[in-house]
Amino acid sequence: MACRGKRPEHRGPPELFYNEDEARKYTHNSRMIEIQTQMSERAVELLSLPEDQPCFLLDVGCGSGLSGDFISEQGHYWVGIDISSSMLDVAVDREVEGDLLQGDMGQGIPFRPGSFDGCISISAVQWLCNADQKTHNPAKRLYCFFSSLYSALARGARAVLQLYPENAEQLELITAQAMKAGFTGGMVVDFPNSAKAKKFFLCLFSGPSGVLPKGLGTECGDSQEMRESKFSNERIRFKTTKGKSVKKSRDWILEKKERRRRQGKEVRADTRYTGRKRRPHF
Repeated sequence: MACRGKRPEHRGPPELFYNEDEARKYTHNSRMIEIQTQMSERAVELLSLPEDQPCFLLDVGCGSGLSGDFISEQGHYWVGIDISSSMLDVAVDREVEGDLLQGDMGQGIPFRPGSFDGCISISAVQWLCNADQKTHNPAKRLYCFFSSLYSALARGARAVLQLYPENAEQLELITAQAMKAGFTGGMVVDFPNSAKAKKFFLCLFSGPSGVLPKGLGTECGDSQEMRESKFSNERIRFKTTKGKSVKKSRDWILEKKERRRRQGKEVRADTRYTGRKRRPHF
């Protein structure tokens, strides 16, 4: 995983990071176009759309329309939403076939219930885990996004969101809010043993829980548990406890408080009394 300083979402809010220069660079980089197209192809594949009819899809974080290009090539129609006006300007210049809307997905998806047959998102959801403004609460913004997305999808439709999680806690935060909004599904991990090719796809079902697809490159004896992080009605628990502080200890409490601060939540200041056991009252 890239270090903190190299992750785009740590350099500033997306509407500022993806300025005019960055938008042009992003769209004219042949390597970036190739990667974006491959991930879009995989996301659409995981949607399991009917083969005999065109569908109406939502592209969240559509950027300059590279994902939309693939959707159009497959004969589907689409609407894209993105917070960066510069990226959308490039999409307009490129004359993409989809309809475009500027908006902050953390404030919800502004479409009528049941509007879409599916949704894809490439490298966008992790941006909601940052608090770029004092009013931003990552958990609330994620829930607002997922709950409005759940409503905008037709019953039984899927959403496939490719993301670059920073750590296990961030994955838990994202999936917990998706569950809270009513989704079932899980994380499909392609090429889990490859540092460069490894990709995370959050595959969500808006109706009855379906069969979670297998990740690519997992045929070499990997267990089902290693391939996918499933969830239905219970919170995901990460069992890699080696090296973690003892639960309820001072260090455990300080680590938990620090995680909540990174999520933009209000936390009481640390004092010498933090984590100290109180005497019982008789």
